[in-house]
Amino acid sequence: MPFFNKRKINLDLNNMPKHVAFIMDGNGRWAKKRGLPRLVGHNAGTETLKRIVKESKKLGIPYVTFYAFSTENWKRPSDEVNGLMNILVKFIQSEINEIHENNIKVNILGDIDRLPDFAKEQVHFALELTAHNTEMQFNIALNYGGRDEIIRGIKLIHQDLLDGKILPDQIDEALFSNYLYTSGMPDPDLLIRTSGEVRLSNFLLWQLAYSEFSFEKVLWPDFDEMAFRNAIYEYQKRNRRFGSV
Repeated sequence: MPFFNKRKINLDLNNMPKHVAFIMDGNGRWAKKRGLPRLVGHNAGTETLKRIVKESKKLGIPYVTFYAFSTENWKRPSDEVNGLMNILVKFIQSEINEIHENNIKVNILGDIDRLPDFAKEQVHFALELTAHNTEMQFNIALNYGGRDEIIRGIKLIHQDLLDGKILPDQIDEALFSNYLYTSGMPDPDLLIRTSGEVRLSNFLLWQLAYSEFSFEKVLWPDFDEMAFRNAIYEYQKRNRRFGSV
């Protein structure tokens, strides 16, 4: 059985998660501890995101999802919201060519229609450029909310029932999953949340039903490849029963 060895963390390559989701928490607190503006923390968090995407590709993880901006984040001060949108645009402009060259597909979970036009334009560019890439899928949850996603799915099913495209007896978990933003993807095997907070914050409420959780005390900008590998190592030691004995 092959193993991957780095910094004394042995990972079983036959038992890697197929999908890892991240709640990138702690950027603001990281900046506050250093007497810096919150947006400096968000910029630092973007550097962590880039490193974790690269590490995921090295480890052969085919799906990664990052909670970047929630439906509730619009309540934050306007200067922070605008700053986050600018960080998104800067990230796409600086990284999208390398992402594309590495055969990584960018995908968005959430309703991007509410984004400002300058951000929406860059998001569409990233989606179109990488649409046919096949080695890895990089999901960004943007203007995303788990409850909103479920209600959206119900509305779509209701319309298809009215249009005669489906019958009531056809509605089951598998069909409902096809009406979510994650249609066609495996549910996350592992959720990692940084900063010591222990809650889901309206993230992937349907998809995380049987995921393993890893709540890390480290703030997101300080989360590194070793911490990521350690979280996977702990995941590999768990017995996933999916409700059975």
